[in-house]
Order: sequence, then structure tokens, then C-alpha cells
Amino acid sequence: MSQTVTYKKAGVNIDAGNALVERIKPLAKSTKIPGQVSSIGGFAALFDPSVYKIKNPLLVSTTDGVGTKLELARLQAKHDTIGIDLVAMSVNDLIVTGARPIIFLDYFATGKLNVKEAEQVIKGISDGCRQAGCALAGGETAEMPGFYNGSEYDLAGFAVGIVDRKKVVTGKQVRPGDALLALASSGPHSNGYSLIRKVFSKEELRGAWGKLALTPTRIYVKPILAALTQFNIKAMAHITGGGFYDNIPRVLPEGTGVQVTLGSWRIPKIFDEIARRSRLGVREMYRTFNMGAGMVLVLSPRDVKKAVQHFKKFNIDSWPVGTIVKGRGVTMK
Repeated sequence: MSQTVTYKKAGVNIDAGNALVERIKPLAKSTKIPGQVSSIGGFAALFDPSVYKIKNPLLVSTTDGVGTKLELARLQAKHDTIGIDLVAMSVNDLIVTGARPIIFLDYFATGKLNVKEAEQVIKGISDGCRQAGCALAGGETAEMPGFYNGSEYDLAGFAVGIVDRKKVVTGKQVRPGDALLALASSGPHSNGYSLIRKVFSKEELRGAWGKLALTPTRIYVKPILAALTQFNIKAMAHITGGGFYDNIPRVLPEGTGVQVTLGSWRIPKIFDEIARRSRLGVREMYRTFNMGAGMVLVLSPRDVKKAVQHFKKFNIDSWPVGTIVKGRGVTMK
């Protein structure tokens, strides 16, 4: 080989990566919270959890991605909200334990780094972190030519939270007769997009249906943290992949199941359209999508009215949608 082959000629631009870090430093700084010791750009993130004065602290960690919803961001050339989805998927998993998110880190992988696009993605991540009240403490940008096509990218996120050992929401208190309260979703959130991309054309996904489908995932952290100080939430289920059928039983004690009353909450029109086009039955729709209910809480029937009023203050609709029963699994009728 007569010519020198540099890393840049091989497809990896270190200077572009450094430029991105400089651009996103103000975005990360905007998420700074008490306890954060280090700033973005170092080898690791430092955090002092003692500021929360928790006597018996437990660390809670989650990780997730956005899946093929990324394709909608690419089709619409709109990259400034997909980062909200990334944060939401991890912190909404984390909050079901009663933990407060404190740290978020992201992993951004691409074939060829487009600094402007990547900056928009990180902007969304920082927006999501502010909504969740956690710090964007660091991350990784990987340029991988030949592995990803062009500037196509993939995302993963990692959240760390903290909770008092005595205040962990475990589901052990759940009893038959307890109520299910569904919190409204903002749309499909980040699940079912491989099916969505099958039933809508690319043209439709660039248009009105695509804009609806690209609506960012709702982040429930702050409303739920506030609710935990006002009434007893016995269990919480984040309705993600697996829908009602797979997620609600994960947080229930042995010998209990749920009976869900169909028609007891508002279902966004995009789900009706997906059902019509795909011809899926009730079980498959409710196992693939959240169907307008992004989070389901279990609480005493006497707390339902108070809870509905509480979430209304945060502009979140909520509905009593069913009951805990003896048995197992999910029954819908």
C-alpha cells in the first residue's frame, strides 16, 4: 500500500467527535442537579448521593433503547425529540420502584457522524433529563463505518436512581379488591414501531400519521414522585413491549391477577387505525401497544379520586380501569 491510511480516511473523524462534545456541553450543563460532581467530557461521571439524606439508600439502574421509532425520526428529518423517548424508556422503568432518577448516560452509534443531527438528538436527551429531574452525566459516541449505513444511528440509554430501602414500591401490599389506575400515554411511546411501519406507508409516516407516531414518550417521574408523598401506591407497571398482558403481572404478588374493563379510558385514534389496518384482535393489540395507558398504578379504592385529581394538576388524564382479583394473569372484558 503506497499511501498512508489514516483513521479519518478509514471513516472515523475524531475531530467531529470532539466538536460534538463541545456543542453538547451547554446542553448537559442545563441538566445539572444537586449531587453532581463532575461535568461531561471526562472518563467517568461522579455523583454524591448524600445530598438526598436517605438513611438506607439503594441504587436502582435501568437501560433501554428506542427501537425502530428511530426510522420515523429519519424519515421526517426530525431528530430533536427522539432523545426524550430514550430518557423516558429508562426513567419510566426506574420510577415503578419508587426511585428518583439522578443520573442518565447515553450511547450514540453511527456509521458517519453528522454533528448537527447528533446535537439535535442530544438536545432531546437533555430535554428528557430535565423533565425527569436527572443529570445527563456522560455518554459515548461511536463512529462505526461499515457497520451502520452512512449517518444512520442507534441509541441506548442508562439511568441510575436512588430510593430509601423502606420506601421501595414492591407490590407486596397488593390485595384483591385494589383498584387499577391508568395514566394517559402520549401515543405509542416507543413500542410497536415495527408493526406501525408495516401498516403505514413511508409517505404516511412522513405526514400526519407519522407526526402522531413520533410524539415523544410521556415522562411520569415528577408526577409519580409527588404522588408517593400523598397516597399509597402499592404497585406500578410501565406499559411497554408486552402491553397489558405481560407488564402488569410482573408487579403483582402470587395468587393475584387483574380484571380490566375495556372502554373505561380514552384510546388515541392512532391505535384504532392500527387495529383497523392490521386486523389484530384485542389480545394482540393490548400485548403490542399501551393503547393510551402508559403507566398503570395499583392503589386502594379510597385513593382513586384523590389520585385522579393529583395527576390532573400535572395535565395527565387518568382513569380507574379495573380491579385486582384472585387468580393470575390479565382478563379483559
